Amino acid sequence: MSKRPSGRNSNQPRKLNFEIGYTNNAAGSVLSEFGKTRVLCTASVEAKIPGFLRGQNKGWVTAEYGMLPGSTHTRSRREASRGKQTGRTQEIQRLIGRSIRASIDLAALDGFTITLDCDVLEADGGTRTAAISGSYVALVVALDQMLKEQIIKQDPMLMQIAAISVGVYKGQAVLDLDYQEDSNAETDMNIVMNSNGQFIEIQGTAEGQVFSRKNMNEMIDLAINGIESIILAQNTSLKLWRAK
Repeated sequence: MSKRPSGRNSNQPRKLNFEIGYTNNAAGSVLSEFGKTRVLCTASVEAKIPGFLRGQNKGWVTAEYGMLPGSTHTRSRREASRGKQTGRTQEIQRLIGRSIRASIDLAALDGFTITLDCDVLEADGGTRTAAISGSYVALVVALDQMLKEQIIKQDPMLMQIAAISVGVYKGQAVLDLDYQEDSNAETDMNIVMNSNGQFIEIQGTAEGQVFSRKNMNEMIDLAINGIESIILAQNTSLKLWRAK
């Protein structure tokens, strides 16, 4: 088994950390760290719902995603200055929103919208998976506050979710790709799962080379173990935060 550029084993995730309370004003805030990738996830609560939900007795959870100009080695212009979001940004924030909504009972959130803002401070691969995993923690913190203040009567959270990247790099299935691997991978895949081992979304792409069923099974097995590590890190951070 050849070593990866980072020196990790094929089944070894990067160092994981969820720093709760990174900012003060949002109902929930978390700095999600997957190695050198750092994403600030904040949850904001508004007492309103989108027009398409009127009369349905449901709330809503949505997400916005963006990379700060200094998050990569070369500065990228703010999308606001361009006048529109890129297709990549729209695709990622839709993925975050879909993933989070799969974990929540929208009926228990009736009358409220929670927006999860995911701002990439530093990008070293896996920004969308760090955003999804961090958004879950930020949402839990916001819901805890709403329950404490009796804004809602029951916890809308149905399940715990997390996301991880896997891929084929130099012919080998690997877990949690950093940028050096991601930019040179033969296959890139992002997997969202819940704590019951069920799948929410799988995004897989051959980057110039096809991948086999064997490759896919290896990547999924790696992802299942990686998700378990993330869920443990999420729970550890929430336990410490609730004990304060």
